[in-house]
Formats: sequence, C-alpha cells, structure tokens
Amino acid sequence: MKLILSRKGFDSSAGGCPNPIFPDGSMLALPIPDSKSRIAYRDLTHQFNDGSSVSYADLVGQLTKGKIKPSSGAHLDPDMLTSAYVRDPQWRPVLGQTGAAQGHLAKQSVGAGDLFLYFGLFRDVELYKAGRKKPIWRFVPGSKPKHLLWGWMEVGERLTIDEEDFSDSCFSDRHWLKYHLHMHGQPDPNNTLYVSSENLSFAPALNGAGVFRGVSEALVLTHPQSLKPSFWQLPEWFYPHQAHPSHKYDQREPLSYHHKLDRWFAPSNGYCQLQSAARGQEFVLDLDQYPEAKPWLVELIQLNS
Repeated sequence: MKLILSRKGFDSSAGGCPNPIFPDGSMLALPIPDSKSRIAYRDLTHQFNDGSSVSYADLVGQLTKGKIKPSSGAHLDPDMLTSAYVRDPQWRPVLGQTGAAQGHLAKQSVGAGDLFLYFGLFRDVELYKAGRKKPIWRFVPGSKPKHLLWGWMEVGERLTIDEEDFSDSCFSDRHWLKYHLHMHGQPDPNNTLYVSSENLSFAPALNGAGVFRGVSEALVLTHPQSLKPSFWQLPEWFYPHQAHPSHKYDQREPLSYHHKLDRWFAPSNGYCQLQSAARGQEFVLDLDQYPEAKPWLVELIQLNS
C-alpha cells in the first residue's frame, strides 16, 4: 500500500493566496484557476457546518481582491465535496492527474488500494465589517499561512483516459464522469483518473474518501515554531532511518522527493522534522516499510471526520 501526500488547492503561485480557514474552524481547499474548465467559480457553492453557504465566486473574488472573476474557470480537482456542484446520483470523489505529476505516480505504481492524503496552504479568514449589507471575506490581519491536511481518498479504480472509450454507447456505469475536466482536454497518454473506493480497505467501517471537518493539531504539518509553512513536524515514524530497535529496516525508502538526508531531523518527543520540497505535487511513501502508518491513518480519519 502507498500513501501519497498530495498538494492541492490555492497557494502563492496557483490562485495567488492561501486557502481559507473559516471562523468555525472548517476549511476549504479552493480549486485553482483554469481557463479551459467548463466549470466556473460561480457554479460552485461551499456549505458551512451550520448549513449556511457561500459562493466560491465571492470567496475567490474577495480573497484575491478581484483578481479572479466569478466567470473564471475553476479546476475542480480533486473533486471531494458533494455539496459543491450539481451531482449525478452515481458521483463519487475523484482525482485527475496528468503530465509530470502523473508520471511520478505511475513510476511509483500508485493504483487501487493506495491512499491520497491531501494537504495545502491555509490561513485564517474572517468576515470584515459584518454589519454591512454584504460583508467581505478577508485574511485575518497578523495570521500566518500553514500547511494542513484537509482530506483523504483511497483509490478504488484507476482509469487511463486514452485507453477508455467514453462514447455514450460504451459509457456504462461511468457516465457520471463526463463532467470532469480531465474528460475535456487534448489526448494525453498520461491522463489518468483516480476514483475513490466506497470504504477504506484496511478499515471498512470508514468512508473511502472525505474532507476533515475542521482544523485540529493532528492535521497541522507546519512546525508550530516555524515561520516557513514548508518546515514540517511529523509523527516520528515518518523518519526514514532507524529510530527504534523494533524497526525492521536500518534504512527505509523515504517519502519521494525527500531522499536527501539533510532534509530530515532525527525524532525527539514523538516527532521528527522535515524540510519539505518546494516543488512537486505528489509525495509517495511505501507503507510496507512503515507499518505504523495504518493505525495512524485510522485514528486521524476517525477523530477528524
């Protein structure tokens, strides 16, 4: 089984700002702009924990100070929230990937039974001048951006689009995928869709995919004393070198893109530190070498969903 730490949502380059952490503690990974997408920000709705909602168009327009328009195309991928968009009854969470990022996933043999753990750059937001007829969302002055885990998805099936016939006569039970933006691009042998499983294979009582209900200490990747979001504090079992006599491996294969020893800092007080890679979307870990991962994942999902 592979664990993929998958960077998704707005950041300083894609979107131009962090994703929002709302006053109720919930968070939203905003889909990055995509001029070729048939889905616009005005077509998407975010539902808060209390049942109220806000248009993605208002959020991105206000948080980017008008740089992104309501009519701008939204790269709704990964597509994880049922309430965000009009749904076919057969819809399931799905991730599309292509290009170099998919090349890396293919090289790591990522497929059915592997689990994506999504993370992104987040910052606290608030309603500014709430007494106005239409208050605006803004980042809380003085708040700092940080990397957070925001959702998970176990792969139920992997579909290579160029090898599939998605004509109406052959679409069968996958007709609901026709809305997805990876179905509307140019031919690409790397174009791949990962469709979620119904339940976790290693914990069948838990959903195969979902988003975390709100920020908790366990979801924060950024070290609490770091001024840089990319300097992480992780559970000590992530450390690729022998930290305990019980470990089977003297040297375990590290998280992909993180092979340099000087990125890692030895465990202390139950944690290790990592200077995470600034580039790359998909960081893959072989859990056959990290048996501590599955109980950690079960607890993480149970306590935060």
